[in-house]
Amino acid sequence: MTTQETIRKLDSVTHHYLEELDRFSMEDLTRKPSEEEWSLGQMYMHLVHASLYMHLRNVRACAASADEVLTEGEKSERGEAAFANQAFPPVRIQVPPSPAYTPPQPDNKEQLREGLRSVLAEMRKAEPLARTAPVQNKLIHPGFGALNAAEWFMLVEMHYRHHLRQKERLESFIEGAGC
Repeated sequence: MTTQETIRKLDSVTHHYLEELDRFSMEDLTRKPSEEEWSLGQMYMHLVHASLYMHLRNVRACAASADEVLTEGEKSERGEAAFANQAFPPVRIQVPPSPAYTPPQPDNKEQLREGLRSVLAEMRKAEPLARTAPVQNKLIHPGFGALNAAEWFMLVEMHYRHHLRQKERLESFIEGAGC
């Protein structure tokens, strides 16, 4: 997949997430199935934060040949499979709650809308960097191994699609809760 195709696909999935926001109240968006699970709003916040502060940061670092960049290293087996399939594996990934990883509850819907739009705008700005960055410049992803700028870039859209399954589970919970 090219970087331009990634932008087109991300644009489509972002619009889906934006349209879906209208279906839910703030109470719905902040309701959690359990103390260990995220609310729908936290999932949206996670998409925005992971994209802006991890994925796109790593695109820029790889493109700029930052000090932490590696020029050796390979994808893990999981990373090879994810990129071959252009999708995360269809499994639920659950990380124990922690202040460093658990996203905050959103303050309002506009915060979520602005965050999603910001990711799309930053992706458009980063596209030339992802396309032209030296392919040997890589940073380690915790599950997928060493990724270059273009791969970090593609990861944003793959990550958004991966969370559609979580979104469906949370919507079922909200609907079942009598909202």
